[in-house]
Amino acid sequence: MIKSLFKNEKKLVVRFAVSLFVTIFLVVMFVTVRSYAAASSTEQVVSSDAQAGEYLDTDPEYVGDEPTASVLQQVIGVDASQPLEIILLLTLIALAPSLLIMMTCFTRIVIVMSFLRTAMQTQSTPPNMVITGMSLLLTIFIMAPVFSEINEIAYQPYVNEELTMEEALNEASVPLKRFMLKQTSNDDLNFFIELSNMEEPEGGFTEEYIQNDLSLTVIVPSFMISELKRAFQMGFMIFIPFLIIDIVVGSTLMSMGMMMLPPAMISMPFKILVFVLADGWNLLIGSLVSSYNW
Repeated sequence: MIKSLFKNEKKLVVRFAVSLFVTIFLVVMFVTVRSYAAASSTEQVVSSDAQAGEYLDTDPEYVGDEPTASVLQQVIGVDASQPLEIILLLTLIALAPSLLIMMTCFTRIVIVMSFLRTAMQTQSTPPNMVITGMSLLLTIFIMAPVFSEINEIAYQPYVNEELTMEEALNEASVPLKRFMLKQTSNDDLNFFIELSNMEEPEGGFTEEYIQNDLSLTVIVPSFMISELKRAFQMGFMIFIPFLIIDIVVGSTLMSMGMMMLPPAMISMPFKILVFVLADGWNLLIGSLVSSYNW
């Protein structure tokens, strides 16, 4: 089999052999350079520690500090010094925007905007980029009081070195929890408390306990489910006037005998006209902003 392969595909075999040789050569060179760099860095660290050891032992600011400690290690326990930790760090960075979006009012706004586009049957108008941009700007507008409070009680004290990173994160979660709990229904919150199999505290699940001691792993999914429910309720209310227009246009075309003419082609201009005359954008955005409890 090998002889026949070599006879029929001689060029392919030669290319494979050359590629394999080059790969092995590059791997050996990489391992050699890496081991040499690690040895040289170790020697430099040992020499620098020997020179600065006396200073580090006497200065109280550096006594007890770990030389490998970093901000990432203090926050999430990852110092990005190992390949597995680098993968974990990249995963957290990729998921951070999604988690932050799901903890704000972005979900409700973007779903309602999508329902509006579907109800008007304008297909890709407005495009996804416009809907996402409008949702982000409205999210910043609605969440501005929460962000300013986080800046005052957590970020500024941390910058002024009045709080540690862990204390700043705990302080920053308080206004965010308060915002999410105001938008979360009691049924959804109790549902996830039951799913988590939490032990009921001595005084029960009081408002004080929920705001101060309840974990974000329970509050965030409860908030997300409540947001989805309200977004679909608002989407249903948006569909009603446009559905009436579709029914009127369809029955009119049926009575005139124009069965081959698509009703959507006739109803879409009327939908746009009604939406513009009713000042629909102001009504929609005003309803979205006023739907949040402060």
